[in-house]
Amino acid sequence: MKSLTVVCPVFNEERVIASFWAELRSVLAQLDPRYRSTVLFVVDRSSDGTLAVLEGIAKEDPCVKVLALSARFGHQMSLLAGIDHCDSDAVIMMDSDLQHPPSVIPALLEQFEAGYDIVNTIREDDESTGFFKRLTSKLFYRLINHLSEIQLVASAADFRLISRRVAELFQSQIRERNQFLRGLFAWIGFPTTVVRFKSRPRGGGRSKYSLGKLLEFAARGVVAFSKRPLQAAVFLGFAFALLGFFLALVTIIQYFLSYSWPSGWATLAVIIPIFSGIQLIFLGILGEYIGAIFDEVKARPHYIVERTINLDIPPRKER
Repeated sequence: MKSLTVVCPVFNEERVIASFWAELRSVLAQLDPRYRSTVLFVVDRSSDGTLAVLEGIAKEDPCVKVLALSARFGHQMSLLAGIDHCDSDAVIMMDSDLQHPPSVIPALLEQFEAGYDIVNTIREDDESTGFFKRLTSKLFYRLINHLSEIQLVASAADFRLISRRVAELFQSQIRERNQFLRGLFAWIGFPTTVVRFKSRPRGGGRSKYSLGKLLEFAARGVVAFSKRPLQAAVFLGFAFALLGFFLALVTIIQYFLSYSWPSGWATLAVIIPIFSGIQLIFLGILGEYIGAIFDEVKARPHYIVERTINLDIPPRKER
């Protein structure tokens, strides 16, 4: 019998968590006796009664484990915390709002048994998905694939299966502070395949990803896997420098031909703000990379565990 752990990050899901658990439990029951299944809920510190609901579920079923974090460390760090506390043959990561249907789990395990270490999922949006969300998703993947050294599959979700050896890599070697998991799983390079699934409406509550969070997520992906914004600053700087030398040469020639400075100095009022704006943009890009370095140098823990329920796996020690 192989072992399976389903890692579910949770944040303010009081309205839907019980329905999700009921559906997930039904699917996992069908895997017996091939898999010994456990479910690990990682609670990013919530302001509603999510943790109380999970306490009741864990009290009734010892196969349900709860890892409560001391503060809100974010979705990616919640997934990492779940990986750190797993020792199963296979680990499945999925959200607990029912947009990632538990019914897809057997298909993920089928690909795992075929020899794949990483089984990603590709979300096929339904009619209820808004135009703006679809547009921003397409723009995100085009941006990251154009700028980075890795290629992500469009509409990929943080709903995936990984093998034990992939989980052990994250537990022992891949410990950077600003983790962009979709990129890291693509970067590893182990045998990988995909499974498609139909996205469902949320079972309750509202999305935790605002436009600002999505932009922050995209910026983290670019900084983690691309130096091209920095290279663009160098090339653009050279281009403007050459333009400046050319304009200076033209100005000198005009002076010797007409013995007066050419008109148009008022244009400086437009050119200087443009150049200054470009400089500030690239200073901001440089600041993002320096900020990422600063986070690594501080070497703070990725997350802090406040309490656990039904969990007897010792956490890994931070480097």
